[in-house]
Amino acid sequence: MTDFILTENEIRRRLDLVAKDCPHVAAAVKLVGYPAERRGTQGFQTFMQVIVGQQLSVKAAATIRGRVEALVGDPSNPDSYDKVSDEDLRSAGLSRQKISYARSLVDTVRDGTLDVDALPHMSDEGAIKAITAVKGLGVWSAHMYLMFSLGRPDIWPVGDLAVRVAAGRIIGHAERPTEKEAEVIGERWKPHRSAIALLAWHYYSNAPAIGE
Repeated sequence: MTDFILTENEIRRRLDLVAKDCPHVAAAVKLVGYPAERRGTQGFQTFMQVIVGQQLSVKAAATIRGRVEALVGDPSNPDSYDKVSDEDLRSAGLSRQKISYARSLVDTVRDGTLDVDALPHMSDEGAIKAITAVKGLGVWSAHMYLMFSLGRPDIWPVGDLAVRVAAGRIIGHAERPTEKEAEVIGERWKPHRSAIALLAWHYYSNAPAIGE
């Protein structure tokens, strides 16, 4: 499983397939259009960027990532972090907890506990298990990596608030679904749930303005 499946054409094809049997999705696509392809990079640096950017605005995360990567020199190499002290990382804007997560990531990648080169060849379940074994990387982080770095087509990130809110709106629920409810809702869209998640984010951002 190495191909990046979640291309722009494939997103559209999958949404059209779902829309044939789901009038809610058909109406959502008609209202906001198709979501764009979102493709990220693979590897250690991407996981480090996830840790650094947790619970920050996009702008603040980008600023701190830039400072950290300038400090280490080669952010794609785990060994580069050995030469940087915790004090330097704190000065760059990392909390003590994130420094702990960063050091853990370095250790787990270096000792092979997290084999980033093997992730593209793993099943979705296997890759999620491997990623979440790292301190500081949860299921949501694993879902984002599988969708945007590996392009997996049937990821359903119910831990994402915007996905739950938009999924509920798309099918006409008055109340925001819980994670368990969102899991049940998503069953009808297998095996195309990554495309639906992209539509949900797109809908969340655009449907209110378009519908006014």
